Amino acid sequence: MIGVPIPSTDVTIRDDNGNNLPICQMGEICVSGRQVMKGYWNTPDETANVVRADGWLFTCDVGYMREDGSLKCVDRKKDVIVVSGFKVYPNQVEEGAVTHPGVLEAGVKGVADARSDEAVNLFVVKRDPHLAEQELMAHLRLRLTAHKVPKIIEFRDQLPKNAIGKVLKYELR
Repeated sequence: MIGVPIPSTDVTIRDDNGNNLPICQMGEICVSGRQVMKGYWNTPDETANVVRADGWLFTCDVGYMREDGSLKCVDRKKDVIVVSGFKVYPNQVEEGAVTHPGVLEAGVKGVADARSDEAVNLFVVKRDPHLAEQELMAHLRLRLTAHKVPKIIEFRDQLPKNAIGKVLKYELR
């Protein structure tokens, strides 16, 4: 969760065509205001990808606005996995995995799949050394819709992380 936008910051949620979406509908978080950056330093091409002519910054974050005016961030747009046309947000799968008491931490990445374009690949560090793939899969099937359930589960001793402890999805292999 991000919370309520600060004063003088306008926030909208937009679809892939840039259209505003209604409350509680998932899309890209866009912000505008005098404190929002005007662009990246000496990189006009990158700036053009995220800052529109009207000054709106497309953050590349996916989320939605709640009815109470608070903002919920779900994931990064570049991390979204498309399984048979359905969007899967890695954070949702990771959150489902870590609710199992035998899971210490989890990371999710999309992998190419001949049948469904992409498949969900779950990487897990065990808290319980006896945790079996079948047990975790059964746990996830109870918590996730079918297209979000991982096709592949890989157990690891550790996950690659940055300096602040965030899992580096691009290094998951």
